[in-house]
Amino acid sequence: MFTKKAVLLALTAALLASPALASGATLSPQSIIVNPAQPALDVRVWVNKDPQGQGVANYRIGEQIRVGVQVTQDAYVYLFDVNSVGEISLFVPNGYDGTQGNFVRAGQRMVFPGSGAQYTLTVGGPRGQDRVLALASRVPLDLSDIADFAGSQGFAAVTVQGEAKLGEVLSGAVSNLDAQDWVTAVTWYGVGLRGQGNPQATGPIVVIVPPAQPAPVQPAPVQPLPVQPAPVSPAPVTPVAAIQPGERPDHSFDSSIREAFDRTTGAQALGSAETYVTRWGTGVWQKFTGAAAYGKAVILHADGSNRAFAVHGRILERYLALSQAENGGTKPPTRLGWAAGDEKIIPRNLYGTTGLYGFFQTGALYSSEKYGTYWLVGDLLKKYQGLGGSGSFLGFPTRDQFLMNGGWAGDFEGGSIRYQNGVYKIYRK
Repeated sequence: MFTKKAVLLALTAALLASPALASGATLSPQSIIVNPAQPALDVRVWVNKDPQGQGVANYRIGEQIRVGVQVTQDAYVYLFDVNSVGEISLFVPNGYDGTQGNFVRAGQRMVFPGSGAQYTLTVGGPRGQDRVLALASRVPLDLSDIADFAGSQGFAAVTVQGEAKLGEVLSGAVSNLDAQDWVTAVTWYGVGLRGQGNPQATGPIVVIVPPAQPAPVQPAPVQPLPVQPAPVSPAPVTPVAAIQPGERPDHSFDSSIREAFDRTTGAQALGSAETYVTRWGTGVWQKFTGAAAYGKAVILHADGSNRAFAVHGRILERYLALSQAENGGTKPPTRLGWAAGDEKIIPRNLYGTTGLYGFFQTGALYSSEKYGTYWLVGDLLKKYQGLGGSGSFLGFPTRDQFLMNGGWAGDFEGGSIRYQNGVYKIYRK
């Protein structure tokens, strides 16, 4: 559902002098590395809207961001940004921070970009929870297996692919260091929504355990056992198993919902099941907790259909609101019907707008952070999609379609559609 090709980096670098030199990144990691040795060297990382580094900041898409770090001992600092769909960029060190580069003195509060820097950092899409990973080392690290500075390129191009490979090469980069010589920290921030705080653990974690000498084994002293009364056995407790995707109350499975869960990257996008598969109108659905980046989710299908689809986040919120307004939330809204496809991410259009698209039996929902989530149906929807939809000069809808002079009308960021004399006419702004 959320493909790497259809998303934009959460953090892009814009050079004040030479924008064409900024480098995009392509890696999709979900892992971080941690040092369980808890060395004396420590690093703290924060963003300018959250100086305490608690993960509660909120940035609009297109808003500038600054990242701060502080270390307890002199160290070289490496800063990575990972967006809500797992794309990564290495923005410190770079070719624009002068002679000091990524070296930070003990106790110094260093902010990137600094005052007078020849670049800015700008938050991009998609909407969700993003994070900054700081890796501090007492000595410079060789990251040539991860990133490449080519020629006059100011920002590194990330050269590895996949979270397992990232964890592997980061582990290799610190493998020859003493356990006291490196440390990591992470802070989160919201894009288009409030940051939900720094979680205790997120996704798979690559833990690097420095080698240690085993402690000598001391024989345990022998103590006489006191006489104890006979223990009272507690009543047996029946373990409660987690509800599985596609599981019905009788513990049989709906194969269509299970297949949809697997097809849409499962827990990474939908979270875990919070209800059994239950009846909804003339079909069934199952609710999921949702992942931080995507919001609450459901997988649903009509009776007789052997294919289910996922709906979540802002698309789901509007879909359920239409259902509630029309029939009290007991079945799908008539104007849209059942989901007929998985949600799709819409890349940045000519107006710089990104968003989501939900396809249903009798209509569609288009959602953008800039304008909101709106429905289109019937011949007006066909006309809009025939012109290229949100990727055309019309762009995203700015309101629900509406009746005007006896026919349907639609307003968009780049123009409008009007029904006149039996035909739909297109108007540019």
